[in-house]
Amino acid sequence: EAQLVESGGGSVQAGGSLRLSCEGSGFPGRGYCMGWFRQAPGKEREVVATITSSGSSAYADSVKGRFTISLDNAKNTLFLQMDSLKLEDTALYYCSFDRASPFLRSADYCYSKAYNYWGQGTQVTVSS
Repeated sequence: EAQLVESGGGSVQAGGSLRLSCEGSGFPGRGYCMGWFRQAPGKEREVVATITSSGSSAYADSVKGRFTISLDNAKNTLFLQMDSLKLEDTALYYCSFDRASPFLRSADYCYSKAYNYWGQGTQVTVSS
C-alpha cells in the first residue's frame, strides 16, 4: 500500500520560511491527488494546498501567496514551501495521497475530495 513520510517541520520565527517534504512509495497508477493538511490544537483538520498529478494546484485562502505546493516526480516527493509564516500557521502538517483519473486536470477536484492515505505528520511551530 501507499506510504508517506513527512519531514522538514520545525520551529521558525514569524515571517520566516520552512520547506516540508513528503516522500512517497507504493503509489499505483499515474493519476492521483496529493495534498497538505494541517491540524492545530483544538481545531479541526483543514486542507492547506493540493496538487494534481498533472501539476494543477489549489490553496486555502489563508495561505495563498505565501505557500507553494510542488511535486518532484523523479524523486516521488511532495513539497510545501512556506514563506512569510504566521503564528496561526502553527499546526501538525500531514501530507496525503489518493487515486484520481489519469485525465484529471481540475485542481478543484483534489482540493475538495477525501483522501485515503496519510503520513504521520510533521510539526510546524511559528513563534514571535
